[in-house]
Amino acid sequence: MSFSNYKSISAVLQEFQITYREADFIVETKFNIPEYFKHDLQIVMREGIVDNSEFAICENLIYPVLKEIWKSYCSKLTLWSHQSLIYNDNLSGFPEYILAKRSPLGKVIFDKPYLLLVEAKQDKFDEGWGQCLAEMVAFQNLNDNEELLVFGIVSNGKIWQFGKLTAETFTKNITFYSFQNLDQLFAVVNYIFQQCESQLGAQVIV
Repeated sequence: MSFSNYKSISAVLQEFQITYREADFIVETKFNIPEYFKHDLQIVMREGIVDNSEFAICENLIYPVLKEIWKSYCSKLTLWSHQSLIYNDNLSGFPEYILAKRSPLGKVIFDKPYLLLVEAKQDKFDEGWGQCLAEMVAFQNLNDNEELLVFGIVSNGKIWQFGKLTAETFTKNITFYSFQNLDQLFAVVNYIFQQCESQLGAQVIV
């Protein structure tokens, strides 16, 4: 069964016996957005068709943010787009974006630990979280370290929601973030990237 067959977060929680909680765990970490990015975004938002499909949302609203922040972490982390992810017959598919350790063998190697998953949905956030959490469970098993924090993002491009999985507990951040407040959104995503980077090479994650 592919990740897309999970249509609700409750289905994943029950199948894998994961405890659900809500809490604000994000600490906004300032990121200086380049002026060229803001200028380009203004043109795209004014003239482009940015959200008529999940592909459009990915290309116009999600990937540009991820890519801009990833450039500050690219020596240690690799940002994958629509990379095949397979744990077993029940947990497989193609997440929109994956942030993983950059392999010492080169950028073309899909190496663990896998740290962040991003799913795009057209306003179907519960379905998006069902799919994203299933992918996070696959990450946790592939990493072979349930104490490692695995992060998830579900977004329709305009609203961004965040969660984390550690051991048998999934925590969904209470606060949602808006594409309209770009400085805050960048600060939040930067925090997630920072947390992912800090886990590389760690033996025990608390």
